Amino acid sequence: MTAPRQDWTREEIAELFDLPFTELLFRAASVHRERHRPEEVQLCTLLSIKTGGCPEDCGYCSQSVHADSGVKATKLMDVQQVLQRAAQAKDAGSQRFCMGAAWRNPKDRDMPKIVQIVEGVRAMGMETCMTLGMLSPEQAQMLSNAGLDYYNHNIDTAPERYDDVITTRTLEDRLDTLDNVRGAGINVCSGGIVGMGETRADRVGFIHTLATLPAHPESVPVNALVPVKGTPLGDMLANTPLAKIDDIEFVRTVAVARITMPLSMVRLSAGREDMSDATQALCFLAGANSIFTGDTLLTAPNSGDDSDAELFRRLGMKPMEGEEPMRACKPAMPEAAE
Repeated sequence: MTAPRQDWTREEIAELFDLPFTELLFRAASVHRERHRPEEVQLCTLLSIKTGGCPEDCGYCSQSVHADSGVKATKLMDVQQVLQRAAQAKDAGSQRFCMGAAWRNPKDRDMPKIVQIVEGVRAMGMETCMTLGMLSPEQAQMLSNAGLDYYNHNIDTAPERYDDVITTRTLEDRLDTLDNVRGAGINVCSGGIVGMGETRADRVGFIHTLATLPAHPESVPVNALVPVKGTPLGDMLANTPLAKIDDIEFVRTVAVARITMPLSMVRLSAGREDMSDATQALCFLAGANSIFTGDTLLTAPNSGDDSDAELFRRLGMKPMEGEEPMRACKPAMPEAAE
């Protein structure tokens, strides 16, 4: 079996997007079956361990201080509260427990508590994932020493579209954190959001950035924008509803992600609540093999556990059995900066 390619060109990715829909799904499903069990889907649970008050101005985010969304800022949750929620998620069948904090970057004073949380969830036998904003190499190493399995840091969108979505940090800032995470031996979780008024060419650029990283992310979340009133993008979509991505184009994006990053877990993330069962089924056929469970994703609504169980029953699918996650390999030597 050949190793995944990391030399995809934008032209090649654009050609995939332009394939007839049934041909694209056939190719994606074929790649998926070569590398994964097509009837299994990983169940993940996401918990906001520190909500609101983020100084970043991400145009999609209700937790930004720049948004007029009504989300109130909270302090970092107590360790035992987080562990209790993790235990509940495990009892409900989740294999991975993901935790998010609305920070630009964690302060050093927060790290001992974060380390305790990682160690506690890991001790339950669950995969651990965190998204805390930008990380220094030292912070990434602390998380690695604690046993963190995955770190989520999405690139959000295409490089040429990035400044239209966020101005308080750059794409290079994002990529630096991914390098720090990878260098510490933590698996990378990185994807983005579609349906933010971007073009197909922007979606090509988004996939191209991920598929040509030095190593593909082990997890690639593909989110459909959940428009929130009071956020720039939420208000934009309220006034121009045609900017919202249609279901077929969303499935195409999932399929192209699967073909270009065949070993990655491709997660059908935010926006599922507004998707029909048929659209979700097409996403699974196209290679999505991970979802978030529960009623809430940070502050956004999500399909509930009962709804997911019924969908799995109808499709003849089942939750993925938990396996000990492989740790990412540290690079033998640092690469020269370009």
